[in-house]
Amino acid sequence: MIMTQKPRFNTGQICSTPGALEAMMDALQSPVEFISRHISGDWGEVCAEDQQANEEAVDANLRLLSAYRTKKEVRLWVITESDRSLTTILLPEEY
Repeated sequence: MIMTQKPRFNTGQICSTPGALEAMMDALQSPVEFISRHISGDWGEVCAEDQQANEEAVDANLRLLSAYRTKKEVRLWVITESDRSLTTILLPEEY
C-alpha cells in the first residue's frame, strides 16, 4: 500500500496482539492498511465524540483510538499512546 497523505502524527513502535494478527491474516489484510488509515486521520467506526477527541488529541499529544473491521467483520482497534512511543493493533477484548 502506498501512502498518499502525510501522516498526521508519529506512531512510534508498531505492534499487534496475537488475536489481531490472526484476524488480519484470516481476512488476508495487512497491518499497513489499518495503520495507514489511522495515521491519516481516518478514525474508522468511532462515534462522533471520539472522532472529535481524536482530532483534539493529535495536537495535544493525547491517546488516539481508531476502530475498523476486517473484511471478515472482525473489529480491530488501533491505539497510539499519548507520548507517541507505541501504536498497537488489537481486538477490543484484548484491551
